[in-house]
Amino acid sequence: MTKRPLILRTIPALRRALAGRRKARQTVALVPTMGALHEGHLALVRAARRRARCVVVSIFVNPTQFAPNEDFATYPRRFAADIAALAAAKVDIVWAPSVEVMYPQGFATRLVPEGVALAGLEDRFRPHFFGGVATVVAKLFMQVNPDIAVFGEKDYQQLRVVTQMAKDLDLPLRIVGVATVREKDGLALSSRNAYLSAEERAAAPLLHRVLQESARRIRRGEDIAQVIAAGAAAIGAGGFALDYLEARHARTLAPIVSVQDGPIRLLVAARIGRTRLIDNVAV
Repeated sequence: MTKRPLILRTIPALRRALAGRRKARQTVALVPTMGALHEGHLALVRAARRRARCVVVSIFVNPTQFAPNEDFATYPRRFAADIAALAAAKVDIVWAPSVEVMYPQGFATRLVPEGVALAGLEDRFRPHFFGGVATVVAKLFMQVNPDIAVFGEKDYQQLRVVTQMAKDLDLPLRIVGVATVREKDGLALSSRNAYLSAEERAAAPLLHRVLQESARRIRRGEDIAQVIAAGAAAIGAGGFALDYLEARHARTLAPIVSVQDGPIRLLVAARIGRTRLIDNVAV
C-alpha cells in the first residue's frame, strides 16, 4: 500500500516535522505548487527526489497573485487527487496552509521585486503578479527553510524572479529549474489547460510550433525582428489574441536584437477563448 505523505497545516507542526528531518541530517527540497497537479508538477517532484532525502510539496492557491479579473475563485482545486498523486511519487510532507495561516489578520509586509520582475513581459499584463509571487515564495522559503527549491521553466519569468530574489536576500538555498513537460503535440502542461474547449485544445499547440520555428530561423541567422513579426502574425491567424512574443536575454530578460547579445529565450503569452497560455523555448 502506498504510504500517504504527512499533511501539515500549521507552522508549528511543520517546524516540528522538519526539525526531526534536520536532526537526522536529511537534505530538504521544496516544490511550491498551487495544486491541481499534473505530470509537469510530478516532474518537479522527481527532480526534487533526486536531489534530497526529504521532499516537501506545498499546496496553496495564493490569492495575492491573482488580479480581481482573474480566476482565483474558479482555479481548479483537487486536493484528494493531488494527495494520491504525491503519495505515489513518495513525497514525504505536504505543506497545505490556509489563507489565514499564510496571511493572518494584520499581515502588512510585502515584497516588491524589480529587475527581471519589470521586464515588460508578464508584468505588463499582470502588474501585481510578481509581488504576490515573491511574497508567498519568500514566506514558503522561511517556513520550510529548504536546501533546494524546484520550479518549472514553463513560468520562465517567475523562475528568474524567484532566483534573483533568493540571491538578493542571501537565502541559503539553491533554485533548480526543470524543463517544461509537454503533451505529445507540444502543448506545455498547465492546470489551466482544463479550461480549453475541444476546438481550443486542438489549436493550442500552435504556440509551441511557432516558438520552435522562430528559434530555428534565429539560429539560421535570420533577422530577429522579422522572425518575431512573422511568428506574431501566425499566432494571430491561428485564432489567438497575442499578449506578447518576445526574444529576450535568457538570464536578464533584457530585449535583444541579435544572437551576439547573449543566450536567447523566446517567450509568448496569448489568449484563446477564456484561457491564457504561456510558453517559452531556448534558442
